[in-house]
Amino acid sequence: MRIITVESLDDPRLEAYVNLTEPQLRNRLEPSKGLFIAESVKVIDRALDAGREPLSLLVEEPWLEGMTREFEDIDARWGDDVPVYVATPEQLKTLTGYRLHRGALAAMRRWRLPTVDEVCAGASRVAVMENIVDPTNVGALMRSAAALGIDAVLVTPSCGDPLYRRAARVSMGTVFQIPWTRIGGDDTRFWPTRGLAQLHGLGFTTVAMALSDDSLSLDELVSRMGMDPADGGMDKVALIFGTEGDGLSERTIAQSDVTVRIPMSHDVDSLNVAASSAVAFYATRRR
Repeated sequence: MRIITVESLDDPRLEAYVNLTEPQLRNRLEPSKGLFIAESVKVIDRALDAGREPLSLLVEEPWLEGMTREFEDIDARWGDDVPVYVATPEQLKTLTGYRLHRGALAAMRRWRLPTVDEVCAGASRVAVMENIVDPTNVGALMRSAAALGIDAVLVTPSCGDPLYRRAARVSMGTVFQIPWTRIGGDDTRFWPTRGLAQLHGLGFTTVAMALSDDSLSLDELVSRMGMDPADGGMDKVALIFGTEGDGLSERTIAQSDVTVRIPMSHDVDSLNVAASSAVAFYATRRR
């Protein structure tokens, strides 16, 4: 590693951390040239374990000694020329707006996402995020999906990026562990009609998680998942979750195979998407 003490956040070598917005970091036309920022040692560790390439690190001086293992791993795999910029805790607080609990950031290279067929190969339960834009909810859903055994996650073209810094941090780095991709790429016309058709073609029963007059209860869905397909059972399900405010689009609900609701008490009509997805993942988990 090349350890470099920075005097100011205006140092042009810190541009990826200081001046570039999340959309600017992401290169839609050439993903291999795009970057993402991993925040906290745990997230950096999981990114490195997944083989993601570090381009530089920005570390609080007090954390430098504690990252010996990470530096050794990077040297062994990527060579000893990756720069580690060292800043004071006050400088990083100025940069992030809060005190980092694990004082390190890493600029890492994006990778070309796999195809839907690739991430769904062998999968029996997948989650679909339709147009969810809040990074906290994106990250929380990814974390629940990883913890509760979802095989893969698909994000629609208008959904927020799971690699945005806050999303990856809230996911606790599980965004680097669970298979995921963007269904339809950046073609906003692909979802829902062609996207649902693609899932049907892969053998998935599409399950719209939404309140409607004809929706099944979550318990009914679980019962059908345990039945023989010849008797109306479901071998493979795609659980689809909608936006924070409006939920799933009417077209998605109309074109899905079934609509499922989570029974609730005290006249509560909905749960936050992070909570509802965790409930659904737990209920449908493999026994």
